[in-house]
Amino acid sequence: MVILVGADRLGNIENLLKQRGLEQYRHISGRNPKLQKFARSSMSGVDLMILFTDFVGHNVMRNFRKLARENKVPFIACKRTMGHVATCLDKCGYSEPQNCEKCQQCDMKGK
Repeated sequence: MVILVGADRLGNIENLLKQRGLEQYRHISGRNPKLQKFARSSMSGVDLMILFTDFVGHNVMRNFRKLARENKVPFIACKRTMGHVATCLDKCGYSEPQNCEKCQQCDMKGK
């Protein structure tokens, strides 16, 4: 499962995730504090977290980065564009994010 944080809607990013075999995902807009609290309790089974940096504030980003680290979930920070998301997934090897050594975006390099 992939957790997507930021943006009000995903648009074509949903199709990109499905094309790459990432059909199970949960979208958290980043605006609603209740959803952010719920995310803390539902991190089991999460394989990857993607944060859309152009749609969330610094505190939200910091909290989700910390949450990803605490749960040893690979973390990608990128803009909400098809090209940038695709590039980040390519660099990180979305199917094996825990083995990603070449990625410059992934927060879990070498862990």
